[in-house]
This record gives sequence, C-alpha cells and structure tokens, in this order.
Amino acid sequence: MMSDPIADMLTRIRNAMNAGHPKAEIPASKLKIELARILKQEGFVANYRVADDDGKRTIKVYLKYRPDSRPVITKIDRVSKPGRRVYTDSGRVPRVIGGLGINVLTTSRGVMTGKQAREMGVGGEILCNVY
Repeated sequence: MMSDPIADMLTRIRNAMNAGHPKAEIPASKLKIELARILKQEGFVANYRVADDDGKRTIKVYLKYRPDSRPVITKIDRVSKPGRRVYTDSGRVPRVIGGLGINVLTTSRGVMTGKQAREMGVGGEILCNVY
C-alpha cells in the first residue's frame, strides 16, 4: 500500500523526464487525472490519456521536451504531505517563481492552479509546485 499516491505520480514523471522517456505510466485516480489535466492545460506535458489495461486504470502522461531535448518541467515538488498538510486561504495563495511556475491546489470547487484559486477567491490544500 502506497502512503502518498500524489508524490508517487510526481516522482514517476520526474524520473521519466530525467531518463528521457517519452511517457510516464501512473496508476489512475480521479485526483491524479485532474492533476494531469492541469499539467496539460498549463503546457507542462504534451498530453495524457487514461487507459484501462486488464481491469486496472492507468494514466499515460506524454512528456514535453524543448528542441534541445531538455524537459519543459525544470522542477516538480510535492508541498502538502500526509504527515504535514499545507493549507492556504484565498488571499495568501503563493506565487511560484514570481508567476513563471504554477502551484496546484485542491479546493472546495475542485482541483485548480493557484492563479485560478486567487481569481475565484478560494483557498485550499497546496498539492505541488511545478516550474
């Protein structure tokens, strides 16, 4: 049993990028699918697809690289962990590298970026930072 599935997803993406793989395969959950959707929406990954292989749902995250073969994602870090949850209110949603990166929050209105949370005036748990 895995104690932190979100950290596992981020680690699989980080390891696949460091190895130069075209995609990362991750066991699926609703939260992980939403996280993959946000990464695609913000341009950090090329695409993602949810597949059903032998009764087990997986997310195939297709990674994005620059023309010089460097990955688009420089760093992807887990912020809130099972042992130490990190929450923020709508007025204090932090910016990542002065707005060059994103943070992903889970809020009462769903999973969204920090920018979207500030615009909607909602706070929540900060899942990760990506830049």
